[in-house]
Amino acid sequence: MNLHSPLSHPNLEVLEDRWLHKVMVFIQSFHHRPLTFNRAALLLLFGGIFALWQMIAPSVALAATLVFITAALLDLLVLWILPRRGISFGPIAPQLLTMLLPRLAVTALSLLIAVWQPTAALWTMLILQVFGSAAYLWGLLIEPHRLSLTSLELSVSDFPADAPPIRLLHLSDIHLERLTRRENRLLQLIQSARPDLIVITGDYLNLSYNNDSKAIAQVRNLLAKIDAPYGVYATLGSPPVDLPEIAAAHFTDSHIHLLQGNVMELDLGQGRALNLIGMDCTHDMAFDGQMFSALVAQKNGRGASLLLYHSPEMMPLVQQHNVDLYLCGHTHGGQVRIPGYGALITSAVTGKRYEMGRYDENGTTLYVSRGIGLEGSSAPRLRLFCPPEITLVEIKDEGGRMKDEG
Repeated sequence: MNLHSPLSHPNLEVLEDRWLHKVMVFIQSFHHRPLTFNRAALLLLFGGIFALWQMIAPSVALAATLVFITAALLDLLVLWILPRRGISFGPIAPQLLTMLLPRLAVTALSLLIAVWQPTAALWTMLILQVFGSAAYLWGLLIEPHRLSLTSLELSVSDFPADAPPIRLLHLSDIHLERLTRRENRLLQLIQSARPDLIVITGDYLNLSYNNDSKAIAQVRNLLAKIDAPYGVYATLGSPPVDLPEIAAAHFTDSHIHLLQGNVMELDLGQGRALNLIGMDCTHDMAFDGQMFSALVAQKNGRGASLLLYHSPEMMPLVQQHNVDLYLCGHTHGGQVRIPGYGALITSAVTGKRYEMGRYDENGTTLYVSRGIGLEGSSAPRLRLFCPPEITLVEIKDEGGRMKDEG
């Protein structure tokens, strides 16, 4: 069943109106500034740091400034290497500026210490900047390509006792810039998972490449290689990423079923069935909530019910409507996580409430994927304590709650 008539006109600029997007856009603007401007700004920054140290702790001013300059130049070198090694393809100036912000915070802390203990401040500066460089090297070069398969089990009441489980593979946030070894790894994992069907919950290109003809061709080629015996079903992601006029065309003449306000009953044989609800994500919760409520009223009672929606932001509503499983992405698990705290930023109105992984509430199981790719724009192509994943859910008739095996 389809529901194509809008219940109202959604606000497609919800994400653009948030402070995070505005900051990213401002930093991204440095990509379009002349190289001489960016060089002059960097030299001015170095000079300002030296002047501050000279005022507060002249005995260590030169050494502390050299620590900062060395760290910044190492960041610049790594960013220059990344596209040349086929690792990631982001613009250098905006990423460098974003990466310098934590380094400036360390400098400010060290200057505060220098008021009383200049030598201790210098050592603080050195140790924290070295630690930051190590984190950046790991997060930029290694972790984004450590794509793995997370396995889950979900028990449902309406499932034939003697039938094999449904093997459902969930992909989210591909965020392709250019094809890399991560996408090759993705295809290998899909093949080894042997899914019955595959679902994809949006964000196919990243923000820097969502209107790039080569990236568009490559993501469509990648999608053409993703298949399963009972089909592939997809939804669109955030409007600034999955530009409606471009992203929907990824699925024109494709074997992948694009769900933009659809309820489908899938017969998977041996008495197995799924009620699949798929819809666009506008991040306008009033509109999307209306759309979901209208769709869920259309679902058949036979088999497990599954919602595909890009973001976890609808969970407070979804758990009121007897949906067994809700699969999404969007948060990337924060992409950068702090041990003991978790995601620094989720870009969702629900904040850290549903930042990553499994949540069981009122009979609904939500799984928020860490995703596959990286956001784009001025955000460094970096993951820290948050490796990419795809998720295999086995839906079966067994006692117990959802179990995480990955």
